[in-house]
Amino acid sequence: MCRNIHRLHNYEPPATTDEVHAAALQYVRKVSGSSAPSAANREAFDRAVAAVAEATSELLDSLVTTAPPRSREADAERARERAQRRYSAAG
Repeated sequence: MCRNIHRLHNYEPPATTDEVHAAALQYVRKVSGSSAPSAANREAFDRAVAAVAEATSELLDSLVTTAPPRSREADAERARERAQRRYSAAG
C-alpha cells in the first residue's frame, strides 16, 4: 500500500495539493489498516488525512536543498526501466 507514496520534495514544479493529499491518504490507510473506513470511523479517518496533509505541506515548505530540482518524467522513466529489468529477470 505504501509504495504509492512518492517523493514530493525538490521537484519542478513543486508538489501539488492533490499529490500531498494522495500521500496523506495512503499513509493513513496504511496506519489504520483500512482503505475504506466504516461510517463510524469516517470522521476520524478524514481528520487524520487532513492533519497528515497539513504536516506534509509544512514540511515540504520548510525543507531547503542545494540540489537541482528533480524531474517527475525522468524519475518515472527510471522506475519503468527498473520494473522492466525486474520482471524480465523473473521470467
